[in-house]
Amino acid sequence: MTLGLAQIESFLDMMSAERGASANTIDAYRRDLVDFCARNDPRTVSRESLKKHLAALARSGIAPSSQARKLSALRQFFGFLFSEGVRKDNPTTAIDAPRRRRPLPKVLTREDVDALLAAAVKIEGPEGARLICLVEMFYAAGLRVSELVALPLAAVRSRNGFLLVKGKGGKERLAPLNPPARKAIAAYLAVRPRFLRAGGGEKFLFPSRSAEGHLTRRRCHQMLKALAFQAGLDPAKLSPHVLRHAFATHLVEGGADLRSVQTLLGHADIATTQIYTHVAHDRLTSVLEKAHPLVRKKAAK
Repeated sequence: MTLGLAQIESFLDMMSAERGASANTIDAYRRDLVDFCARNDPRTVSRESLKKHLAALARSGIAPSSQARKLSALRQFFGFLFSEGVRKDNPTTAIDAPRRRRPLPKVLTREDVDALLAAAVKIEGPEGARLICLVEMFYAAGLRVSELVALPLAAVRSRNGFLLVKGKGGKERLAPLNPPARKAIAAYLAVRPRFLRAGGGEKFLFPSRSAEGHLTRRRCHQMLKALAFQAGLDPAKLSPHVLRHAFATHLVEGGADLRSVQTLLGHADIATTQIYTHVAHDRLTSVLEKAHPLVRKKAAK
């Protein structure tokens, strides 16, 4: 039997009730803590044993992001045990998290996006209209898949070309819709009744027969992968998030400032947005050479 199972469940109850942790976070923390406590007694484990545990994770090839999540779970768990009087110390203090390198996003070219839309146009009927609408909205507004599939029908009505989007943490933002996206929405709305089911889904822009009442993230992934294949693109390189990356990348390439892109994406921290500057490296270098006074003086000599 896993040691500390009762304490784990008490900790997870606290995380859910007092800190509002999501179901996915609770499930991940439960797996991490049960795995750790199967080999260690949380009441007596030492800091040195914790360091050895983390070192073993690193040697096993687990991604730094997963290592950091596991350490976060342990930090909060042992902090809880300390506050509850189960331990007299928190053994995770002074243990550094592994350094995480943010992976560069997969990039679609403008030609790739054009190919996707051209392939979607060839799909006739309501399915084709819905697919075109999804791609146009992903690319026009840079939405997360969770934001788009759960959009209420009211979000696309009477907003003068903008969507009111509820993002992470319940924060709202306005997302713009270009003319092609607005046209695609109008065409889709004409066939939307075909996707309605009796007794549910009416309030969503993309209703479906799912338990949630709207198109699921998984189904959206599947649809885009199939579309990529029809467009002659590698399905492994396409997902809703890749379209969001394309939106941001092409904005930066076109000269948009990072603060604006941050606002459009709904990023809390501009550091998250800065990753998109890598694709515009050549353009930014050219701007620097033309605009910076010291560079101009050097060229004039």
